[in-house]
Amino acid sequence: MSGKILVVGATGTVGRHLVAALVAKGETVKAASRTPVAIAGAESVAFDFADPAPALDGVDRLYLLSPTGHLDPVGLLTPVITEAARRKIKIVLQTAIGVDADDNIPLRQVELAVERSGVPFVILRPNWFADNFETYWKGDILNGAIRVPAGDGASSFVDARDIADSAAGALTTDRFDGQAFALTGPEAVSYGQAAELLSGYYGRTISYQPIDDETFVAAMIKAGLSEGYAGFLAIIFHPVREGWTAGVTDAVETLSGHAPRSLEQWARDNLKASVAG
Repeated sequence: MSGKILVVGATGTVGRHLVAALVAKGETVKAASRTPVAIAGAESVAFDFADPAPALDGVDRLYLLSPTGHLDPVGLLTPVITEAARRKIKIVLQTAIGVDADDNIPLRQVELAVERSGVPFVILRPNWFADNFETYWKGDILNGAIRVPAGDGASSFVDARDIADSAAGALTTDRFDGQAFALTGPEAVSYGQAAELLSGYYGRTISYQPIDDETFVAAMIKAGLSEGYAGFLAIIFHPVREGWTAGVTDAVETLSGHAPRSLEQWARDNLKASVAG
């Protein structure tokens, strides 16, 4: 393929790895974020979801996702999908595992808009990120207990690097066009098991304390999340409790050419016991 790839959310959890992976492949990359930040090997551009046209100039492929904390992905992403379709730009869309269960789910509605856009597309549905333990649950971990409403449910946590590598595969070939992939790690891990595993890497004892939705929402609001987004996070723990996020797929290997990293591998590469202090 030729032309440029626009990566939306280029400074984010997945985006920063994706830009690096694409640059390593020799691709010309436009790294898009609300406020441009210099990224090695890429052209940094400002991105406005309501007016995406300037950032899409010269682009033939697009990596698109709804930013964390946004509760109206349909309203946010529709202008981007419409403009990309007008320009016949291929779209690789990141949503979330399980959104295809009901066409009324907002992220599924975004997927349908992409599928009906008339341009080549690939949809990526990652499971819960391994990286969440260093973002969403970091405060809990430093306080000695992961407190989420997951019950006894397990998830096949996926490393953001594997999502990025999968996206790079989807963006640099047409072999996967028209398909959707559920991205998972190699095994399902409960939060209790995760707490035990992470204890060694953080250099402190970490427990898991399952809590109810109401307690969780209150804690997330106290931590600074909006009430609406805290409620959304509580809702998406329901599939975890029901065992729906425990499945494992071969999608990462199919798209990236390598096996997915385990939660332990993620911890080994990202955590140091010195953070205990």
